Amino acid sequence: MIDTQFPAGFIWGAATASYQIEGAWDQDGKSESIWDRFTHMPGKIVDGLTGDVACDHYHRWQDDVALMKEIGLQAYRFSVAWPRILPDGRGQINQPGIDFYSRLVDGLLAAGITPFITLYHWDLPQILQEEGGWASRTVSEAFAEYTDVITRALGDRVKHWMTLNEPFVSAYLGYELGFHAPGHTSREEHVAASFHLLLAHGLAVPVIRSNSPDAQVGIALNLSGQVPASSSLADRAAAWQSDGLNNRWYLDPLAGRGFPLDIIQLYGNPLEFIRPGDMDTIATPIDFLGVNYYTRKVVRSTIVPEAENAPREVFINSNLTDMDWEVCPEGLYNILGRLYFDYPFQNIYITENGAAYPDQIIANTRIDDPQRLAYLKSHFEAAHRAIAAGVPLRGYFVWSFLDNFEWAYGFTKRFGLTYVDYPTQRRILKSSAEWYRRVIAANAVID
Repeated sequence: MIDTQFPAGFIWGAATASYQIEGAWDQDGKSESIWDRFTHMPGKIVDGLTGDVACDHYHRWQDDVALMKEIGLQAYRFSVAWPRILPDGRGQINQPGIDFYSRLVDGLLAAGITPFITLYHWDLPQILQEEGGWASRTVSEAFAEYTDVITRALGDRVKHWMTLNEPFVSAYLGYELGFHAPGHTSREEHVAASFHLLLAHGLAVPVIRSNSPDAQVGIALNLSGQVPASSSLADRAAAWQSDGLNNRWYLDPLAGRGFPLDIIQLYGNPLEFIRPGDMDTIATPIDFLGVNYYTRKVVRSTIVPEAENAPREVFINSNLTDMDWEVCPEGLYNILGRLYFDYPFQNIYITENGAAYPDQIIANTRIDDPQRLAYLKSHFEAAHRAIAAGVPLRGYFVWSFLDNFEWAYGFTKRFGLTYVDYPTQRRILKSSAEWYRRVIAANAVID
């Protein structure tokens, strides 16, 4: 039975990222990325493995496009590996890299699937990291050159572009926590990287529009509600600060509001790397905002001793994914509503949403994943409620199309609609993919 009908023209898709699925890490002229370097360092990845082969999508892309068509995907969001296009980060173009993505785009279009390309999903050329990485302004300028090269090559066919994926994660986990590549642990580098990522975005937007005048251009941010654990002033202040670190630091500059002053003060950083005109560049209008949502965050103050704080009123529920993330579809509804009422973005896509569970093959032929199916159903319903409330939500990309290399977790977490048996590279559609096919066909959430 059809429960909720989505608007005509709503786009249903799935997403991946280059390093997580492609493999072929050193083939056909591709240079080393920061993730190639990071994963080859002992102790950095949970299972000790690398993305050298990953899902071997570089060689198996035609079979993968056939699987996308079988699911009924209307769109496919994927990223381009910068080191495949410009092995030195700038300058000499690697034509085999261009040719790979050109073939993929043509294959998608022939299958009736619209390509949505992310220009940067974390695999920075290692050679650019050696000149400072995202803490350096020169990398932002190199990104504009890379953008020019790939959009000249594909802009005649690709009409949906995202500059960056989750700059918060790139900057914070990569340059301050050290949990992601390049593995640095510097607050100063984190703050500089966060700015230069946004500057790279702003520099790239007019380049894309110049090379593909009828294209839609956006950026994908990981956003989540920061919910106070109680109504105490301490918890509310802690939640607002967490919101500034995770959400407002990126949303506000994109909306032309500059960096939030409370977080500038928290960082104690004078932001001396900002030059006149930079914030206007960052605020160049975009055509859509991509939202990557997985869960909310319940925030408890660490300033007030627990015994002196108000009793907790909000708790993380016991329904957790394999990432130990709370299943909270209400959080998606809330973040979409907040974007609609607080920010000027005219079009929104959910560019990532999904869940990891420890899937098992049944009788060597089938993977039933009722938890993922339930997760997606509840979040689709939350998205439908947001549309009914007026949110200009235009499409939904499930993360992810394939099980893949999940960054520092290696191959221990499975997010895919498609099961990948890594030793054999065999693909098996999960029951969630079969259900998603029916959702797409009906353009509605179904039982």
